[in-house]
Amino acid sequence: MHKMDEKAVAIRRLVYLSLMVALQILLTRLLVIDMGAYRISFGSVATILAGLWLGPVAGGVCGLTADVLGCFLKGFAVNPLITLAAIMWGVIPALLCSKAWRRAKTKAAKTGWLCGSIAITAVVSSLLLTTAGLVLFLGYHLYAILPGRIVQTAIMTPCYCVVTCLIYFSPVTAVISGTFPVTGSVPSR
Repeated sequence: MHKMDEKAVAIRRLVYLSLMVALQILLTRLLVIDMGAYRISFGSVATILAGLWLGPVAGGVCGLTADVLGCFLKGFAVNPLITLAAIMWGVIPALLCSKAWRRAKTKAAKTGWLCGSIAITAVVSSLLLTTAGLVLFLGYHLYAILPGRIVQTAIMTPCYCVVTCLIYFSPVTAVISGTFPVTGSVPSR
């Protein structure tokens, strides 16, 4: 690959990452139902997709950047455990799927691995890290919020799976990976 092509691919990846950060902020901070310890939003889907499309490091950067910028936009202090949870949404599915998809030959198998990785991430991020952040840094009582957070995770996880699979297994992925011809597109690596 020529040096100019490498530069164009790097710029393209940065633009996609910036778009995913903006989408995550939009979905998490503006298009949200916020009820204190409980939040209904689809911002995590943008972070998951950033990790799947651009790699686990980029997914983690998307979660970190979107959470920190979102806190500043809303006037909140950054909660390190909740920020770590946002990072994990981009890292865990990308890592688990990149390893498993080498063996998975069918779309059904890949879908199963993707949904399983989202479920694992929901437990780690939503139930463990975010709940711990709410209790340790914001003073919520664990036994008061845990039942509601379990219900929230049980409802939102299948929703994340459906939305993520619908977007990931669509032509959008081919466009972002550079394998689909788009007028003016930059050749992929």
